Amino acid sequence: MIAITNSRFFKDNELIANQTVLINEGKIVAFTDGTLPNGYEIIDAEQDYLVPGFIELQIYGSGGNLFSAYPSVETLAQMDADLISKGTTSFLACVATNSPEIVRQSIEAAKAYRPKAKSFMGLHLEGPYLNVKRRGAHISKFIKKATLEEVKAVLEHADGVVKMMTIAPELQDDEVIQLLLDNNIVLSMGHSDATFEQATEAYNKGIVTTTHLFNAMPSIHHREPNLPTAFFNHPTALASIIADGSHVNFEAIKLSYKLAKGRLFLITDAVTACNIGPYQHQLVGDKFITPDGTLSGSNITLVDAVRNCVDNCDIPLNDALNMANLIPTQVIGKQDELGKIAIGYAANLIILDQSLKTKEIIFQGKKVNSTFQH
Repeated sequence: MIAITNSRFFKDNELIANQTVLINEGKIVAFTDGTLPNGYEIIDAEQDYLVPGFIELQIYGSGGNLFSAYPSVETLAQMDADLISKGTTSFLACVATNSPEIVRQSIEAAKAYRPKAKSFMGLHLEGPYLNVKRRGAHISKFIKKATLEEVKAVLEHADGVVKMMTIAPELQDDEVIQLLLDNNIVLSMGHSDATFEQATEAYNKGIVTTTHLFNAMPSIHHREPNLPTAFFNHPTALASIIADGSHVNFEAIKLSYKLAKGRLFLITDAVTACNIGPYQHQLVGDKFITPDGTLSGSNITLVDAVRNCVDNCDIPLNDALNMANLIPTQVIGKQDELGKIAIGYAANLIILDQSLKTKEIIFQGKKVNSTFQH
């Protein structure tokens, strides 16, 4: 049992500074401003920020091997421990457009790791059902149109471990999209050349979100509105964005927040250095590129992204935090258990100092540095 005192946290968008948060059996159980019950270990936050753990819906690697190069239980365990240590307490491991064999191995690893998983929630398949015109760093020879038979086979093999897919809906048959929706796959529009009309129709049919806004899609055009314009103009569509200043300029993030506050959330799309397989990433400065010089994944964490939003994009702290925890829960249907400091919610929490650097992490009600050594 843990009692976190002297913290500042947001509760229903109000900054609270005079309540102690009580944690028991991995959940937040009470708030108090009086005498603490017996038996609680006290963590003094020293007036720093207490925030919900971050939720990452698109990441390729963390702490060592790239998952698609080494699709194994060991790689997922490595990502699990490393991400928790950095404040990301829930994540989807991403698999880019790849060979059927790599996808199969990734699914097998995810299923085998599922009983042992800590922060790992499942897989995000970014491809192969994309538009080759907007492939970005994806390998063109693996990109294809979905067939009903293939999608059925993937879903059957996955046994529920695939949670999210990025597709180019303008190239897919309606029955394929409906099959994915019927199987509770969160669909994201990305690596797409959709027109305004096609994108709007896709959102209206049940595609929830958009993959890394501005990247691997047409730019906004004043005479030919397209995918980004459709997102901004849609009342409910969500979109992820990579707030590293390289994938998207901070001024564009600032504008996007003004236009789509409450519908924009953060991902890192982070990779690790890799020199084998079809996806090889080299760190150049503060970003990763492929051997041919194409921009690939980022080199930031979600706490970096939050700090960038506050420091460089004029986004208020509470909104920046929501972009890294609360809004992602709405994408994946976890809004009743994650992403808030509220009674009954998971005690996955971070203490951030005044410069938004990580001081302490609590995962499932336990201090991380006493649980995960790596």
